[in-house]
Amino acid sequence: MYPSDCKYTKDHEWIKVNGATGRVGITDFAQKQLGDVVYLDLPQVGRIVAQGEAFGTVESVKAVSELYSPVAGEIVAVNAALAEKPESLNKDPHGSWIMEIRLTAPADLDALLPVADYSELVK
Repeated sequence: MYPSDCKYTKDHEWIKVNGATGRVGITDFAQKQLGDVVYLDLPQVGRIVAQGEAFGTVESVKAVSELYSPVAGEIVAVNAALAEKPESLNKDPHGSWIMEIRLTAPADLDALLPVADYSELVK
């Protein structure tokens, strides 16, 4: 159910790294807990974030939840199309990236969960 080429946070974000950058989104577990997503507050491109720092919010019919960066780095892109159609997070959470980040501390990845550990966490 969860892609094995991603790393996961205990806050239910995923990151898929490609070289020096990674794409970040929310997991299927997170979207199910949220319910129907109606709004997404994207971060500013160029913003520097620390690992675990809130970078935006996702609003659903149930609640507003913070989004936390799985790694430290500079935000180099945001998925503007997703902001226009935030319900895409419900349809394809692992194919709907929210931001792209240039990692400044690749060792941050060591603190994240591999797919087996994340799957166990959300059982």
